[in-house]
Amino acid sequence: MKSRKMLAFWCIVLGIIVFSTVFSGNLAPYEPNDMNLDEVYLSPGDGHLLGTDHLGRDVFSRLLGGGKVTLTVATVSVLLSLVLGVLYGGFSGYVGGIVDTALMRLLEVFITIPSLIIILSFQAFMQGGMWSMALIIGVTGWLSTARIVRSEFIRLKEAEFVQMAKMFGTPIWKIIISHLLKNSVPAIFVVTLFNFANAIFIEVSLSFLGIGVPPAIPSWGNMLYYAQNDILIGAWWIGLYPGILIFITILAINFIGEALKDPERRRFSA
Repeated sequence: MKSRKMLAFWCIVLGIIVFSTVFSGNLAPYEPNDMNLDEVYLSPGDGHLLGTDHLGRDVFSRLLGGGKVTLTVATVSVLLSLVLGVLYGGFSGYVGGIVDTALMRLLEVFITIPSLIIILSFQAFMQGGMWSMALIIGVTGWLSTARIVRSEFIRLKEAEFVQMAKMFGTPIWKIIISHLLKNSVPAIFVVTLFNFANAIFIEVSLSFLGIGVPPAIPSWGNMLYYAQNDILIGAWWIGLYPGILIFITILAINFIGEALKDPERRRFSA
């Protein structure tokens, strides 16, 4: 009962964050990039709930607008990695045999290479931008999804209901979609949640280093990037609030994923 309450709590927290960022255009009192050099480094208070930055931009508005960018990049990248992972892992798991062995050895090679190196390699020849960032994270984040899908397909294709479907001459595409993929959804959903949290972390990390989303586009990572010098002069609020929101968002996603993963563990151990 306690775990269910905690799960509900974190779902509500994540829902509030997502709602606030999606409707940032309606909730933000200012445009994220509106500058006012007469209101530089205003501390949190009246007129600017969370203060202003070095260009007089409202931190609260940038927090909502930047969250929309960060979550959009993470969502697009996760959807791309989901499609790639399901196709690769599903094909490998269903076909099996030497094909499965070869594809898994290739997957292991990719896994041994740090994702940051691959991302930086893509960044070297792709023009920086919000959508290119999502593409880069997506094409490097499908490996764990592929492994989960492959293991689920291998487990399910030997199940009695799948064997019966084959016996009755059910088309292969229907077996894959209606029997294998449909019953793999719980495990796929859990790994997708963790990939979502990881995509947020990657976007924030790269933007913080100045090689992610372009500085002209507000994001949580860019806000931390600009806040590095601001903290040194005492403008603590510029980096504190995006840092807290990033931490809470990733914590909420991971907690939800862990809570949903427990029933899967019990099912496999039964």
